[in-house]
Parts: sequence; C-alpha cells; structure tokens
Amino acid sequence: MVNIVMGPEGSGKTKLLIDAISRALKTESGSMVCIEKGHTLRYDVDHRVRLIDASEYSIKSYTLLQGFISGLHAGNFDITHVFIDNLYSLSKSKDPVETENFLDWCNLFSAENKVAFTFTIADDPSNPPEYIARYMD
Repeated sequence: MVNIVMGPEGSGKTKLLIDAISRALKTESGSMVCIEKGHTLRYDVDHRVRLIDASEYSIKSYTLLQGFISGLHAGNFDITHVFIDNLYSLSKSKDPVETENFLDWCNLFSAENKVAFTFTIADDPSNPPEYIARYMD
C-alpha cells in the first residue's frame, strides 16, 4: 500500500502525517519508521517509531532512497510502515519519470514485503498527475 498526502507548502501535510503515524501505532503491530530531513518531528512522533534524519545519510536521489529503504528492511524484517515527510525535498527530484518509477517500486516492494508507505508531497493537489493521483485518498 502506498498513500500520498499532497498539498502546497504550509497546508498541514506534516500534521496529517503525524496523525497517520498515531493511527498506525494503534492498528499495526510491527515496527514503523519515519524518514525526514532534519529533526522537526522529534517531539511530535511517538518514541516507538524510529525517526531518521535523512540528511545524515546523504540521500540525494530516488535510487539512493530505494537502497536506504531496502537496507532498513534487510536489517529489520518487522517493519510494517515507512513514513516519509516531503518526498520531493528528500529525493531532490520532482522529475515525473523518476517519481513514477520510485512510486511503482514502492508499490511492488509493499506487495512483496508487506510494508506500507505514506508520503507527503509539497505540490498543488488540484490536478495531480495520474501516477500520483492513484495513490492519493
């Protein structure tokens, strides 16, 4: 399962992500990971969720992010949910082909490994491209 929360900067996407994390803690029994840039969620995310500052790992592309997620899962097969705040900023790419390939990879990874993904994307949600719209609620 892949879920995308999309909205312009300052529209409350991160708050919705925090709410999704809180709901997941109540309904899922596995480990959860939240990847962000910096430490802005340090006091908002429950201590049971592994909070990772991606800037400490030089993630600068979707390919590196795929490797990072794969490595996290290889080290902990109990991960059931990965949350990523501000996907475009973290991957340093808004390229449509790269983004679509990454989301398709996440969808396949999710099906094969039973890991859910929730992303926030800072962009106009009024007319998202199809490859993003299919993952939006």
